Amino acid sequence: MKKLYIETLGCAMNVRDSEHIIAELTQKEGYTLTDELKEADLILINTCSVREKPVHKLFSEIGYFNKVKKPEAKIGVCGCTASHLGEEIIKKAPYVSFVLGARNVSKITQVIHKDKAVEVDIDYDESTYAFSDFRSSPYKAFINISIGCDKKCTFCIVPSTRGEEISIPPELIIQEVEKAVRSGAKEIFLLGQNVNNYGRRFSDHDRKIDFTDLLKMVSEVEGVERIRFTSPHPLHMDDKFLHEFATNPKICKSMHMPLQSGSTAVLRRMKRGYTKEWFLDRAMKLREMVPDVHISTDIIVGFPGESDKDFEDTIDVVQKVRFEQIFSFKYSPRPLTPAKDYEDQVPDAVASARLSRLQELHLSMLDEISAKEKGKIYTVYFEELKPGGYVAGRTDNNWIVKVRGSEELLGRFVDVKITKPGRLGLEGEVLA
Repeated sequence: MKKLYIETLGCAMNVRDSEHIIAELTQKEGYTLTDELKEADLILINTCSVREKPVHKLFSEIGYFNKVKKPEAKIGVCGCTASHLGEEIIKKAPYVSFVLGARNVSKITQVIHKDKAVEVDIDYDESTYAFSDFRSSPYKAFINISIGCDKKCTFCIVPSTRGEEISIPPELIIQEVEKAVRSGAKEIFLLGQNVNNYGRRFSDHDRKIDFTDLLKMVSEVEGVERIRFTSPHPLHMDDKFLHEFATNPKICKSMHMPLQSGSTAVLRRMKRGYTKEWFLDRAMKLREMVPDVHISTDIIVGFPGESDKDFEDTIDVVQKVRFEQIFSFKYSPRPLTPAKDYEDQVPDAVASARLSRLQELHLSMLDEISAKEKGKIYTVYFEELKPGGYVAGRTDNNWIVKVRGSEELLGRFVDVKITKPGRLGLEGEVLA
């Protein structure tokens, strides 16, 4: 029996792409999954190119794979870095058997039979392709609702690796939701580069549907108990969307709002399409409509031309919104992006100092935020066993909670009283 080993780097969309790859290979090519690299007949690495570090990791990883694999085993490189580098990967690492771009996942059963195949067409349309089914977790389901990205953020390589934004037909999405629910999933996680821009373009014909309409449709599927999504774009957070988020009881009350910068001037150079004032207006309206909402964000410090005043604007937004989670990074010049050629690059030492200050500020806020959780009672959906006899799950508003327990709790909604707050999650006890 042929064995498949796959390593996934990057975002939730990459996780879903890997699930599609696994489904196609197990159901159509007879592979079984293995965690043992040395046993594998086919070794895949699904790559990310959003930041520089994962790209460097790619070549060290495939070099290691080549040293320990069986002599006849094939190595394939998939994902965004595959889209970006294409045949350069094979030139640099000739032991790689094929390269499959992020927009070409459905071709996996073809490329495994073609030595040195390179399929990286970012205009390829997979929006109506019905993938075979595989899920990493029986308790939740990741479902793509769109592919590609039409934004032109000057720091981002994604439009060059995932192509033009196309929405997946709603009937296909609902079919996936129904299938996931039948297999036991109670939580649906909708994925897209800009999920709340859903409906902008379909490849088959014009439709009158937006993301808010889709949320309503998904929530009406019997068996769906929770809905999450990522990543919405602040520019498209209109009142209709916020109202649905606030009032639909099946939509989890956590929102990822990628700020990137608190400076309107920097946002303009980034081509984000909104201002500091717009972002604050949406975030504060969200806090007002849903008092217990958790808001997470992405922040880039040291973007070219960022002045001390620009950075203080970012600090100001952080202090006003008080994000429950921040993914923060120093600006990293990426190929195929306009910002890499900007002449006013910020010195690394300055960017590092700004990042440290931002992270220290947020940690102090997080201590205050989490301390207030002690004694609260949450309904937790348990989905993962943890070392030391713990089981972990998430609250509606996205706190990670662990309790003493066993697999009997998995896939269940259970009331938990918080006994020990922490920066990275909460600990509690199950209520009888």
